[in-house]
Amino acid sequence: MSNLSQVDQVTNLHKNNELQLLCFRLEKGRDLYAVNVFKIREVVKYRGVVTIVSHEPSSLVEGLITIRELTIPLIDMRKWFYYDSNNKTKDLRPYKIQQDGEDDIVMICEFSRWTIGVRVYEADRILSKKWTEIEQSTGAVGGNPTSKLVSRTRYFDGRLVQVVDIEKMLVDVFPWIEKEKEEDLQKVSRIHTNKEVLLADDSPSVLKTMRIILDRIGVVHHDFLNGKKLLDHLFAPTTDVSRIGLIITDLEMPEASGFEVIKQVKTHAATAHIPIVVNSSMSGSSNEEMAMSLKANDFISKSNPLDVERVIKNFMLK
Repeated sequence: MSNLSQVDQVTNLHKNNELQLLCFRLEKGRDLYAVNVFKIREVVKYRGVVTIVSHEPSSLVEGLITIRELTIPLIDMRKWFYYDSNNKTKDLRPYKIQQDGEDDIVMICEFSRWTIGVRVYEADRILSKKWTEIEQSTGAVGGNPTSKLVSRTRYFDGRLVQVVDIEKMLVDVFPWIEKEKEEDLQKVSRIHTNKEVLLADDSPSVLKTMRIILDRIGVVHHDFLNGKKLLDHLFAPTTDVSRIGLIITDLEMPEASGFEVIKQVKTHAATAHIPIVVNSSMSGSSNEEMAMSLKANDFISKSNPLDVERVIKNFMLK
């Protein structure tokens, strides 16, 4: 990609209604998967030392690797695909990615304020797609919190490309992240308001977490698996717009992205007054700047209970 800042790149893609995906495989000649390029710092060939941190056969963490003086956990994505949260002692060693050469292919990913290495079999091309070309994954339909795939699209030659729920992977690998959120959840207080929240996120696991947070706070909320479903509800003749006090949306969603949600809401006179908060896993100090560039009203780190409480107090108690 160009030397533009992350904010400029995201904003330009928003204007062009595009998503960029890095395609990869977990086995030679097999299915194609993808991750948003903005969650990937770089892809490297690694043949250095892997410092083992667990000898448990069920461990999802291969160990620690050091790349340019940065020590990060290494996760084998194929092992995670075979991980079952209902059978956490399952031996995952047979599912490790087997390379033809000596080098590991590692995606260095940055999201939700974490930096991790993810082992894949091979990295493929970057695929540019319109958001309307991204379909909801069948595994995500119905809000299945155990699904590892959130959406799908087509490769240059028509083959299926499935987009991975990388936030779900982070929670499965590091369960204490959710435990920290549970501790923060105990700190939030109930808020009394007759306004409602509209929530959109294509990750069933994120939706589940957000529902728990909003229920704890005590606000009425309507939840949607993508931006199109939220917009359809918002602009339906039966919807009382005056009751909507806040929209919380992810950015990366099939059919209609969070970018499109912001655009549609802010350009219609009947809805332009509704505050919009971006709930994103993008890391770095540019988050607030990015939210402002999209004309959102605020930005919160992915599903943080204290952040959710703060924006509800700021925008729904005025």
